[in-house]
Amino acid sequence: MDFRRKKRLTFFTIGLIFLLSGIEYAVILPTIWRYLQTLNAAPYFLGLSLSAFSFSGLLAGPLFGHWSDRTLTTKKIILFANIFEIVGNFMYFMGFSKWLLLSSRLVAGIGTGAGSSIFGFLTRNTAPEDRSTVFAAVMACRQAGLLIGPGFNLFLRLCDFEVGPFTVNKYTAPGLFMCLLWILLQLVVLFMYWDISPEDERRSQRSPEQIEEEEEEEEAKPLVGPNELSGSYGTVTSIQSRASSMANGDLTHVSPPPSPTPEEISSSVFKSFSASREFLREEVVVLLAAQFITLFNQTALETMVTPLTQKFFNFGELENSIMYCVCGVEVIAGFLFVRWFSKRAAERVVLAVGLILCNISCVWCLIFLANPQGGFAWRLAEFIIGVFLQVLGLPFVAVAQVSLFSKITAEKTQGFSQGIRRSVGGLATILGPLWAGGLTSNLYVMLGVMMGLLALLTVMMMVSYERLVEPVTIDDPTETEVED
Repeated sequence: MDFRRKKRLTFFTIGLIFLLSGIEYAVILPTIWRYLQTLNAAPYFLGLSLSAFSFSGLLAGPLFGHWSDRTLTTKKIILFANIFEIVGNFMYFMGFSKWLLLSSRLVAGIGTGAGSSIFGFLTRNTAPEDRSTVFAAVMACRQAGLLIGPGFNLFLRLCDFEVGPFTVNKYTAPGLFMCLLWILLQLVVLFMYWDISPEDERRSQRSPEQIEEEEEEEEAKPLVGPNELSGSYGTVTSIQSRASSMANGDLTHVSPPPSPTPEEISSSVFKSFSASREFLREEVVVLLAAQFITLFNQTALETMVTPLTQKFFNFGELENSIMYCVCGVEVIAGFLFVRWFSKRAAERVVLAVGLILCNISCVWCLIFLANPQGGFAWRLAEFIIGVFLQVLGLPFVAVAQVSLFSKITAEKTQGFSQGIRRSVGGLATILGPLWAGGLTSNLYVMLGVMMGLLALLTVMMMVSYERLVEPVTIDDPTETEVED
């Protein structure tokens, strides 16, 4: 199979992985609140269950990223991570108790750690100028899953039968459904994913004639170079040893040192790697803060939405699924627009636009959603506008910060760096639901803190705006030899 086809299939598989992650989120989120209620769980269990998924992903992300950096492979990491998704979703399907449900999300979250390896893989195999476009496409796949997921709930909610000792109903069916999808994905990864590299691409672009010419040039090179006989300036010991060999009539070829293996290169990279030097730079801190604050606010609002719609609008699983489906359409449209916009504007401009939209959204929610007034139609309109504004700003911030982060951190340790970035996001998705779950009855405090965090991020970005660019690498000038 030629390289281009392998690359297309590999990128298609990556898109499929993110699609399934979005489907899982969209299938489980609308029903987990009622599912926990059937198991007599306290309201705070909603926040715990959503946070458990992110907590295990937070721990697994840097480990899987470091693994991929050391081995420069991702296929076996994805296959290994998907096992946790399969087991975790099957545990969710079993659902005998609230603790098993909590444990199921904890196990399934480990599988999300493979995302850091995938982002490292994409960084190594895409040019910097194309990175925003590629990342936008990958993230759009996840949002497509968020769009498709509620559609599956329309027929999963009709399930009502027994499979051995297990009951399949509208609450347990999403777990069984996702378990089967992740099993199918294992087969897709096994047969349609390759650990390609930039070297493979360069090799595929050379014609047979070029390869033959390179081989002939290699054969035509002399075994002993001129410098090996005459020596170079300052190599007294080398000259003396060669002279001694010539005097004894024994001129031996001195072999050049062997080329380092990828494992040796990776090992040397990590020996020179400094976490403080890499992550405590001003621009990196700003992007990690953007990752944390936007995800904290997003997950807090997502956690608040289902209890809020139940309280004010009496929404059930069907209405919530339709709402998430509409939001998915908006987000996909947003990612497509960002993909177009990022080709015409710098990432920091895209990030600034996203932050402006997020600030407007948070102000709207603080004014109109913290204490809704008026009749049903007016409250519903306030709610729709608030959700629309929140979803609108998400693609801008998400694409800009991940693309910029991949450019200002070292490419050789990109898997580990992306793992750190995703862990920061994981910490946000842990604290966001916990924060919102405990303050659903005091929205002024909840939304006020979210607004304060956004204001802080906006100030940080304004101060560091000039540094939010891809660093320019300047090669060291070659040293010339000076003769006495």
